[in-house]
Amino acid sequence: MRTIHSASELKPSDRKVALAIGVFDGVHLGHQQIIRQTIADAQQHNSLALVITFDRHPNAVVAPARVPPLIYSLPQKLRAIESLHADTLLLIHFDKKFSEQSGEQFIRGLSQDLGKIQSICVGADFVFGHKRGGNVALLKQLGAELKFAVHGMAAVSLDGQVVSSTRIREAIQSGNLDAASQMLGRPYSLSGKVIKGDQLGHKLGFPTANLDVSGLALPPKGVYAAHVQIISRSEPRPPRAVVNIGYRPTLNDPHPQLRVEAHLLDFEGDLYDQELELTFVEKLRDEKKFASLDELRAQIVRDIENARSRL
Repeated sequence: MRTIHSASELKPSDRKVALAIGVFDGVHLGHQQIIRQTIADAQQHNSLALVITFDRHPNAVVAPARVPPLIYSLPQKLRAIESLHADTLLLIHFDKKFSEQSGEQFIRGLSQDLGKIQSICVGADFVFGHKRGGNVALLKQLGAELKFAVHGMAAVSLDGQVVSSTRIREAIQSGNLDAASQMLGRPYSLSGKVIKGDQLGHKLGFPTANLDVSGLALPPKGVYAAHVQIISRSEPRPPRAVVNIGYRPTLNDPHPQLRVEAHLLDFEGDLYDQELELTFVEKLRDEKKFASLDELRAQIVRDIENARSRL
C-alpha cells in the first residue's frame, strides 16, 4: 500500500478513485466494512481504492479537553489499514488550518486534486468539516453534482450491540480484552516505542522494555502474560513477555507515573527506539505493594514461571 500526504500526489489520471474516509481508530469491524466496500467499488469499476485518515484524533485540535484515549498508536493503525489491501492511503495532517475547512470545501478540494471520484464510503453517522457541518446528506448532495456514489454504511452489531471505538475503549479499560478482540476482528494488542527507563528492572536482574503509550487506552493495572512482536524485525519465534502495567507502589515514589514495562523471556538485545506490539494472553495478578525489593524480586520469579505455563 502506497502512503501519500497530499491528494495531489496521486496525480489525476483516467482512472476514477473510490474513497473511504474516517478516523478509523482501532480499524474495527465497522471500519473494515467501510474499507472493504471501497475496495469492492474500486474493483468493480476499475478504480483506485484510496483510504483517507488523519495523523491524530480531530479533537486534539478542535477540542483538546475531550481527546479520547486511543485504541491504536498511529503506526499500528496504519498497519491494520494496510492489511486490508487498499491501493493507497492518504494520511492528512490534521491541524488548525485544516480544521477550519467546511465539509463542502474538503470534498470539492478532493475532487479537484483527485480528478474523477467514483464513490465515497463512510459510516452512516459520519460528520466532517468545520464545526462538524458535513454529513452523509451533504455528501449525497455533492455526489449528485459531481457524479459520485455515496455509501453511508450502517454500524456493525455484535451480540446485539453496535461496534464502536468508544465501546472498545471501555472494554480495554475494564479488562474485557476478549470483547475488545471480538469487536476489533483481531486479538487486542498494545503498541509503543521503547524508551529509556530508570534501569530498576536491570538492577533486579529482570531487564524491562519501557513503552511510550502516552494517549492510549490501557488495560487495568496488573501483571500480564503476552506475546511480543518487534516491528522492525522478523523473529523466527516471537518473544514472550511478562508485562507490568502500573505505578510500581513498592518504590514509594512521591510522584509515581503509570508505566508499561515488558520483560521479554529468553531474549537478549537492545530494544531502545524499537516499536513493540504486545498481544495480551492472560492477566496473572493485580498490582501489589511489597515490603521490600527482595520480596518483589521473588514475586517476579513466580510471575515468570506462571507466564511460561500460560504461554
